[in-house]
Amino acid sequence: MRKYASILLAATIAATAILPATSANAFPGTVQGSQTTSGVTLVAQQQSKKQVAQKFKRTKVRFVTDQAPGTVIVDTNNKFLYYVEGNNRATRYGIGVGREGFGWSGVVKVGRKAEWPSWTPPAEMRRREAQKGRILPVVQEGGEDNPLGARAMYLYKGGRDTIFRIHGTNQPWTIGLNMSSGCIRMMNKDVEHLYARADIGTKVIVVGPGNRQGAVSYNDKGVDFFGNLFGFGG
Repeated sequence: MRKYASILLAATIAATAILPATSANAFPGTVQGSQTTSGVTLVAQQQSKKQVAQKFKRTKVRFVTDQAPGTVIVDTNNKFLYYVEGNNRATRYGIGVGREGFGWSGVVKVGRKAEWPSWTPPAEMRRREAQKGRILPVVQEGGEDNPLGARAMYLYKGGRDTIFRIHGTNQPWTIGLNMSSGCIRMMNKDVEHLYARADIGTKVIVVGPGNRQGAVSYNDKGVDFFGNLFGFGG
């Protein structure tokens, strides 16, 4: 009995240490006060000292949805990405998303994957940043200083590249903020974790402005303490 009492005590302590999730539904409201830093790599120097908030760190959650296991649901309003496990469970990751005017929604698929990917800024982005006096490379090879980080999953619609990606970042302090040009960014250790689980063809539902993802039901019921304690669900 003492053994089980110790386990319950550990779970109770964990409950007080981890912030609860923001309740998510199919059509959450728009978040106000979006950050509007220009470009995907232009960040104030002092930002590098900021730590990622506890609620955006990877964790297992109790999660009710009408989507099949293996589906990825991206809640851009609350800055969470969920990998659906089944049995009313999911892995929740913190993300950074598009700044004001660059948000989007829809149902897409992982069409291609790459480790330490090169970065090819779209021509429109290069023109936009050039007008601000910032010259972007046509192609930047993969590496620790690459904006796409350690891994990238390229999102396709109808067999065509949408130009949006789920990728890592060399700026982990941007997790939880609206700072990208529409891509979904994750901490490198998290994108590596997701990359190993989400195969090519994985369904990705992005819930954001315009509700173009259609009807989708999901509800984050908070941290799965025993799942985290014992490592259930992968």
